[in-house]
Amino acid sequence: MSADSVDTPEAPVRTDGALDFGVLRDVLGFHITLANIATVALFERHVGGPFNLRKAEFSLLMLLLANDATPAKHLARTLRLSSPNLTMLVDRMQAKHWLRRERNPADRRSQMIVLSAEGLALARRAQAAAKTMEHSLLRRLSRAERAMLIELLTKIAAPPDAAAGEPPSA
Repeated sequence: MSADSVDTPEAPVRTDGALDFGVLRDVLGFHITLANIATVALFERHVGGPFNLRKAEFSLLMLLLANDATPAKHLARTLRLSSPNLTMLVDRMQAKHWLRRERNPADRRSQMIVLSAEGLALARRAQAAAKTMEHSLLRRLSRAERAMLIELLTKIAAPPDAAAGEPPSA
């Protein structure tokens, strides 16, 4: 051993190029990052590239498709965006004619975000493409594994003040 070496157990040399994860084997964030890399690549291939959509734009379109007109503050909370970041996202999507702002009839101080006809058509096409993307991801898991993974990720993603076991409110 040279004077520059560190006292660590020597790992066997692998010929397949795979590395021993060492402590990373138990680091949740590392595995989430690897899963994110795989899912982002699929998103770009199936949805992002073909529809020229960013992940946040797609998520906002899907929320509006599922919920119709929605108060901006509810969208910001659900997407974990600050008000200024949601405003920039909505401005960008409004400039593309995908949505519009309307006064909230229940609270004239706030705005509702609404899909335009063009945004609705785009959301429906992107949703269909996302189903293909999801099938390629989820075929690796059983139905029970998929449900468990979503439940566990929901717990991890919940704000620290959320009640235990409850999904984030929309």
